[in-house]
Amino acid sequence: MTHPYEALTPDLMLEAVANAGLVPDGHLLALNSYENRVLQIGIDGQAPMIGKFYRPERWSDAAILEEHALAAELAAQEIPVVAPWSDPHGQTLLHHEGFRLALFPRRGGRAPEPGDLDQLEWIGRFIGRIHLVGGSRPFSARPAIGVGDMGWPARDAVLDSPLLPLHLHETYAAVSRQLLESIAGRLGQDRAAWIRVHGDCHHGNILWTDAGPHFVDLDDCRTGPAIQDLWMLLNGDRNEQAIQLSAMLEGYSLFHDLDPRELELIESLRGLRMLHYSGWLARRWTDPAFPAAFPWVESEHYWSQHVEDLRQQLIALDAPPLPLY
Repeated sequence: MTHPYEALTPDLMLEAVANAGLVPDGHLLALNSYENRVLQIGIDGQAPMIGKFYRPERWSDAAILEEHALAAELAAQEIPVVAPWSDPHGQTLLHHEGFRLALFPRRGGRAPEPGDLDQLEWIGRFIGRIHLVGGSRPFSARPAIGVGDMGWPARDAVLDSPLLPLHLHETYAAVSRQLLESIAGRLGQDRAAWIRVHGDCHHGNILWTDAGPHFVDLDDCRTGPAIQDLWMLLNGDRNEQAIQLSAMLEGYSLFHDLDPRELELIESLRGLRMLHYSGWLARRWTDPAFPAAFPWVESEHYWSQHVEDLRQQLIALDAPPLPLY
């Protein structure tokens, strides 16, 4: 079976960069990315750049350009994001031999330390500034966070996949349906104004340096509640998470207000992400990079644990929201 990147050879990648007006020096280093193909590309006479070859047919050109536009808006406000490079014609979305790509300046750094309250307050200040920009105008080509785009299709992908053991099929179908119906009701209550958000703001998408954090990979930016960009940075037990969230909001609230009702959405967003992740793995399994990177997904244990995690998440939906200290 063919896969989306079968024709994406090293020579074609170098040709794409040269076609953009740069002079590659032949050095390519694959980076840790599965949805897209992301590489460090050596450039003759200057610092390497990061090339992102977009997965075919995932986003429209208009949606990708909205990603780039948001990054440019944030960078213009001196918010530390890695915005795409423009070619001599001012284009950020490049095309070559049927592939779409963008080039980014390379930025070093390490992941923030989980639970570090000083770092979280610093990160919170920048997320507040991101949301101040994000709320200034809407997306038109990018979807909103919700069960229609991220939930039910993911569930269908799992149910249609040979990865799900047959004896778990009925149980998974029932638990996932119950969870999605509950999440849909909670997200649909219009508790807060939704804005343009990063969408995938976890420790792996923040690079820390002595100068502070910078944010990368806006590939999953969507319309959603502000809390979406905060909850994935929480670690530990409930009390630890409450302390960490309070630290982030110390910085966040200097620039943007968080409607406290959004705290009630954290477990719904977590449940949606759990379902979406398993569906993503099932949907992408024919891409050879996935079995190599996630071999445990073929085990019965993975799916048994996933079903149990979904059951526990149903219970978590009814827990009181995190308190603020």
